[in-house]
Amino acid sequence: MKSVTVLNQSVQPGKIICIGRNYVAHIEELGNEVPDDMVIFLKPNTAMGTSLHATHQGEVLHYEAEIVYHYQNGRFTAAAIGLDLTKRDLQTRLKMKGLPWERSKVFEGAALFSPFVELPDSDAPLGLTLHINDALTQQGDTTLMLYSPEVILAEVQNVIPLMDGDLVMTGTPKGVGEVVAGQVFRGALTCDEKELVTVSWKAQA
Repeated sequence: MKSVTVLNQSVQPGKIICIGRNYVAHIEELGNEVPDDMVIFLKPNTAMGTSLHATHQGEVLHYEAEIVYHYQNGRFTAAAIGLDLTKRDLQTRLKMKGLPWERSKVFEGAALFSPFVELPDSDAPLGLTLHINDALTQQGDTTLMLYSPEVILAEVQNVIPLMDGDLVMTGTPKGVGEVVAGQVFRGALTCDEKELVTVSWKAQA
């Protein structure tokens, strides 16, 4: 089992719950429709990685930066910034055929995470920023979500029982795009204009 760092301890998530189409601007940039219900899909523990790659088995990968929560004892206890990597062309082909598109999302290295830190004692929204080669590429916070973290937690538990250690990825704001080898990604989890945790990846071929 692969692990992440949560509050300076190693944790092995049993599964990763992902929420799709949770930011209107991102829905529009991909030409999708606003869903009637929350879009939920899974990534297995084996999808986690530590290195960012531009391709996988010949398929170009696209990045999506997301706020990620760690679940423990019935609630979200910590958060991180993560990258959801997608084989976009494969996903599009599968969607056009009306087929499930997990094949484009579950490969090894399809989920990258910063260390998880304690949730801030603040009413300010949790946010994220993603810089690529020092240029701000993605930015968003929980106020822009169609479904807030509290609503996500309640709905997910109605659909898929959560176990201690599970992770929940909450969707991505606009600005997604292709990973190019050599690019330097710098992601930050933010609150009240302060960076709670940062992480850097250099994209490999």
